[in-house]
Amino acid sequence: MPDHLNTATLLDLARRAHARAPGPCICTKTPLDGWQSQPLSLDETQFREIGTLWPENDPEPTYAEYLPGKLKYWSTDAPIAPRYFPYNRCGVWECSLCGRLYLRYTEGGGYFVDRRIRSLQWALIEDVSL
Repeated sequence: MPDHLNTATLLDLARRAHARAPGPCICTKTPLDGWQSQPLSLDETQFREIGTLWPENDPEPTYAEYLPGKLKYWSTDAPIAPRYFPYNRCGVWECSLCGRLYLRYTEGGGYFVDRRIRSLQWALIEDVSL
């Protein structure tokens, strides 16, 4: 199982990744600034999991969302709040081609499963308590 990442570690990793690769991503044509269904064209083999935001010793993290104001789940400027859904169910993955970091989780509904992905942007990370 991957190591649990707290908010301070996540922020540090995101800042370092941004310093290595500050420009736009060329690994996919699909913008990943906000949550997206993972593009089928994205090569799974180019990612390696470096940690998880799933809370330690918590078999069922909250489904509460942190979306202040009129922000929506799909908004590109929605905060990344690791203690809230869906971030508390994410793995943190690094692209071996560009060095950028991505958040990934699987959304499951009654009749579907959807792998979702979002780029990890350090400026949007918020350490908000439940």
